[in-house]
Amino acid sequence: MDEKTQSAYQEEQQRLEAAKKEIDRQLERLRKVPVYHGTDLTEQALESVRESSRRSLGRAQAEPYFGRLDFHETGQGEPAALYIGKVGVEEEKTGKLMVIDWRAPVASLFYSFSGGRDAAAYESPEGLIEGLVYLKRNLVIRERILQRVVDTYDRETDTASAGDEFLVYRLGENKDNKLRDIVSTIQAEQDRIIRSARNTALIIQGVAGSGKTTVALHRLAYLLYQYRENVRAERMIIFAPNAMFLDYISQVLPELGVGNIQQSTFGEWALDLLGHEVQLEEPAGRLEQWFGLGPDRPAMDDRAPGRIKGSDAFRLWLDRCLAVYEQGCVPEAGFAPWEGLVLPARKVHEWYHVENKHYPLLKRRERVVARIKRWLEMEVDKRLPHERKELKKKASQKLRTYLAGWPEYTPFTFYKELFQQESPFFLAGVPQDLSAGGWPGIAGLAEESRKLFRRKKVQPEDLAPLVHLHAAFYGITGDRLFDHTVLDEAQDFSPFQVALLDRFTKNHSFTILGDLSQGIHAYQGISAWEEFSRLFGEGHAAYFQLERSYRSTMEIIHFANVVLSRGVAGSLLAVPVFRSGSPVRVIGTPKGDREETILGAVRRLTGSGYQTVALIGRTEKECAGLEKLLDREGIAANRIVAGQSRYGGGMSIVPAYLAKGLEFDAVLVLDADETHYSATAPDAKLLYVACTRALHELWVLYTGNPSPLLETEDPEFVSTEQPG
Repeated sequence: MDEKTQSAYQEEQQRLEAAKKEIDRQLERLRKVPVYHGTDLTEQALESVRESSRRSLGRAQAEPYFGRLDFHETGQGEPAALYIGKVGVEEEKTGKLMVIDWRAPVASLFYSFSGGRDAAAYESPEGLIEGLVYLKRNLVIRERILQRVVDTYDRETDTASAGDEFLVYRLGENKDNKLRDIVSTIQAEQDRIIRSARNTALIIQGVAGSGKTTVALHRLAYLLYQYRENVRAERMIIFAPNAMFLDYISQVLPELGVGNIQQSTFGEWALDLLGHEVQLEEPAGRLEQWFGLGPDRPAMDDRAPGRIKGSDAFRLWLDRCLAVYEQGCVPEAGFAPWEGLVLPARKVHEWYHVENKHYPLLKRRERVVARIKRWLEMEVDKRLPHERKELKKKASQKLRTYLAGWPEYTPFTFYKELFQQESPFFLAGVPQDLSAGGWPGIAGLAEESRKLFRRKKVQPEDLAPLVHLHAAFYGITGDRLFDHTVLDEAQDFSPFQVALLDRFTKNHSFTILGDLSQGIHAYQGISAWEEFSRLFGEGHAAYFQLERSYRSTMEIIHFANVVLSRGVAGSLLAVPVFRSGSPVRVIGTPKGDREETILGAVRRLTGSGYQTVALIGRTEKECAGLEKLLDREGIAANRIVAGQSRYGGGMSIVPAYLAKGLEFDAVLVLDADETHYSATAPDAKLLYVACTRALHELWVLYTGNPSPLLETEDPEFVSTEQPG
């Protein structure tokens, strides 16, 4: 350590000791104040402030801050040393900010400034603030101990060379079974997304490992800070691909001091809103069908049920069916409760189509029926007392008969009706773009749906139509509206789902993130982000692209890029951060030696000090075979299956189609031969997903002929030597 570095370390050590004493003193004082449990509103408010301070100071104890920025604001006296942390901390006696919250406007300089002697600026509530940056310093504090001091810019020497070195240091750390925050290493392009305006649908195309999910979670924390008068955590929601992924990301928001944000899959949310009127068909067998091998594998194109039912054209067709129902649901004849008295049909139609038009369909029906009953009561009251009982009985019977001609659907019974050949809606007004996309096969699709519906079961692609019908019938109540919605792995969502969620989200406030190159669920997802952006209308959507991958080494990213480019023309390829590691090991082995080669690779990887290792197979069946192999050898492993809600870390066995979103220190991809992974776009995306799960080390095994997607001849990035 040179003299200047030693001096910086000593300076920061003294500053840290002072900060710890101040935080400890404040926290001790607050903890001595008895918690108020009474009913006095003023005392309750004071207790709420104290409890918030206890939580913030408690989080600041172990790691008070992670960065320092010396900034000289134009027109002010001296440069100020600004310390940036996860929470803001004031000095109790002076009220001066000792630590600035990373979400504060001035803290944006810490992320956006990359060097140079020119003036820097940030947006504040008072306007643009300009000045000069004199020092940018990264600090690593773990459990109250200063471990690392790195100057990433020093105006005295005009250097900005250590930023990547510090980032590489943080990226090189091993991972456990949970995703962690990146607040100390947010990059400028990520920060721009995090701090974007609230009432815009942000669409983020990010390569594998670009930090899309983490950026979205940090954006939620920022929005709660910046717009705290307008948004509430409990009115925000994250939609993730599955329950296990939600478990994997579950620590990020608590680390940022954010709680109560809703987290769900689209399926869970939809079924809850529908009151569990239907059940979702078990997905495991269907996934094996889509990702299995052989000639029976369904086509992943616009003929797939998910593409048809998930299209915006299908939504428009449902609206036409609803319009037909709305116009024809009220009985054409008037209501005659007894001889000589008739409620004219035109009056009932006026109540339904004019007076109550602004109500949803079933609420409208309910109000009109109540109006008819009130009219009937008034007419009965006009009669002589001895006539009323008999007339009321006769009128009730007539009313039941009258209302029988006005069917009262639920969302499911109406949706079910659409697929019945005798229904007036069947094939009615089919949009041209649906016909072009495979709608002529509706008879077969309808037959499959009818079989499922008889058991009150539906497929995932039926949920958006059902919720759409629910909104038409019952409306959307205020407690169901979201202040902000996050869609993760959004390339696997359908246009219908996004258009539907826009109805439940205020002011198009979305963060939509994904990677088209990882769009392995092409039977239900999208092929271009324009399919989403056009749903929001002109000026309501913004597009961002994240090309840098922070997850994997240069060797792994190069290898994965080759896989992708050989199968998917024109894909956005990842640009690696300069972090080098071992070459990707591509191992060909005779079929008879396959099991021994797998076991040897597993022992090598688990003996290398990695905390998380994954064996990635092609199918569920093949992964079950791997589990038996390891179990026979006494090697513990967790097999990940569809519907699983927890990710336990350690060694995992997982089919490639369930690995998306996860990351592991080391990955062993199995059976990367020409049979399992052909030179097609779906197979290339699936193999790309498998390879990009690895942070530090990637091994790829095959028997027979290697997949044509593999790079095997570049000695700089690939090793084909057998493990010793």
